[in-house]
Amino acid sequence: MSERSVSRAKQEKRWYTVLAPEQFDRQELGETPADEPEKVYDRTIETTLGELNNNASENNTKLTFKITDVGSDSAYTEFVEHSLTRDYLRSLVRRGASKIEAYVTVLTTDDYRVQIQPVAFTTKKADASQEKAIREQMVQMIEEAAEERSFEELIDSVVEGRLSSGIYGEAKTIYPLRRVEIQKATLEAHPEEVAEEEAASVDVDEDDVAAD
Repeated sequence: MSERSVSRAKQEKRWYTVLAPEQFDRQELGETPADEPEKVYDRTIETTLGELNNNASENNTKLTFKITDVGSDSAYTEFVEHSLTRDYLRSLVRRGASKIEAYVTVLTTDDYRVQIQPVAFTTKKADASQEKAIREQMVQMIEEAAEERSFEELIDSVVEGRLSSGIYGEAKTIYPLRRVEIQKATLEAHPEEVAEEEAASVDVDEDDVAAD
């Protein structure tokens, strides 16, 4: 390719301003180049809550967004993941204390499937029955939260720390806790994907009945 062709190819690329979802006030996440709008779709952008809120103390929270729509010079995203940095999680671990994790997959009121991973840190070493009770409490409260909230509301409660604070308030009555965090929340499926899976499951069940 000649230098002129390379130059023309570069000129044809357009820069798109990447915007956060409406629940994050459409804040700018950065820019991404592409010579065709279709190539922008499904690109992911990672930032921190600190960068969005202009608060360095929140830089231990990472947020990942995926581009789902493209305008003339803007790219619009949806939330796909919230996670805490490894360094921050490592800083919470104490020798002689318990770290209790759980993995919970839930459906929101508007049928988004989300996996949430809470983690609790005790002040001292809890016994197996106490760890089990705390884990069960975390799972129960996350399931109840999803039953009452839309996808956007559930993610807001994770990002703003309300869900982890609520779990802390209840679970500390089982055994003294130092901290509870949601270490990861991931969008697993959209409502239409959930509906397709349910329809496929029903088809399989009907085939089983017919075979009997």
